[in-house]
Amino acid sequence: MTRTADHRLPRRRRRRLTVALAVLLTAGGAGGATAAWSARQGGPQTAPEHPIRLDTVKVIRTDLSTDRTLPGTLGYGPPRTLKGTGSGVLTKLPAPGAKAVRGKPLYWVNDQPVTVFLGDTPFFRALDKPGLRGRDVTVLADNLRALGYGTGHTAGRAPAPGVTEFTPELSAALKRWQRDTGQEATGTLTPGRALVLPGPARVNTVTAVPGDPVEGEVLTYTTTAKSVAVSVDATEVGALRKGQSVVITLPDSREIPGTVTTVARAVQGGSADDQTAQAGPPTVAVTITPRHAADVKGLDSASVQVRFTATDRRGVLAVPVTALLALSEGGYALQRPDASLIPVDTGVFADGMVEVSGAGLSEGMTVVTAS
Repeated sequence: MTRTADHRLPRRRRRRLTVALAVLLTAGGAGGATAAWSARQGGPQTAPEHPIRLDTVKVIRTDLSTDRTLPGTLGYGPPRTLKGTGSGVLTKLPAPGAKAVRGKPLYWVNDQPVTVFLGDTPFFRALDKPGLRGRDVTVLADNLRALGYGTGHTAGRAPAPGVTEFTPELSAALKRWQRDTGQEATGTLTPGRALVLPGPARVNTVTAVPGDPVEGEVLTYTTTAKSVAVSVDATEVGALRKGQSVVITLPDSREIPGTVTTVARAVQGGSADDQTAQAGPPTVAVTITPRHAADVKGLDSASVQVRFTATDRRGVLAVPVTALLALSEGGYALQRPDASLIPVDTGVFADGMVEVSGAGLSEGMTVVTAS
């Protein structure tokens, strides 16, 4: 009997629970049917107690830009080879790091100094006869004047641009300079007694030794100004131009200003005939000069980072990236508060914003964004 009583008690509880649920379902069903009928008849609908809130933003007109950072190497630039001219034996050579300065000897041949002049034309012949004209004469006259030796008014330039005549006045100035520097004062100049460099230079390596003939490679040199060499992908080099400002990050994390000084015209690597694993994509060599030499005074060489503006868009329409809706058929759209969509084309993405364009899009328009 006890087992029968225990069995019936849960059944009575279950029956009461079933009745209660049936009452609730009937009430809810009636209410739902009433709401559905009322909606079909166009009757008034009760607004939700908590309406959905939409976050919105305005379409703005602004400037967008993106930065690109590339590795670079700080140094004195690519070395160039200096070959001796004339005849004789090298008797004294400079040390690596020595400066080549206008009017000062760089090395010695047969125990006689070979002086540095600056210019764009080497001394390729003896300057020993009045009336000689040429760019080499111009280099001689310009350097003597720079060193403080007047060449006279008759040592003027000939009708051809950059061409000067070797006059008695110029010869006299040359003789005074030779006497003041302890050389034989002949008033003439033969190849090998002076060398011409494109600008102030720094000895990079010395490849000859005393006793070698001067006709050959003597040393390599670089500029005295430090610069940063960067290899830029050929597809991106269009973002860089001569004179453009960049930011250089040094090994100690300091950021200093720099300027693009050269953009090579030749593309390196990426040859279809090059099957080596090291070929890599085609690149263009770019040289960047620190704006203030003092910023890199304590560094001769270092690995650095260079940051520059890769894309710069002015006065474009933009919205936060979170306002973009990806369409199932592809592309993007913006949503108005009334749920209508405006298909848009996207441009530059920068700092959480995106450039947008499309028919019907205007500055100040309100669109929905994700919170």
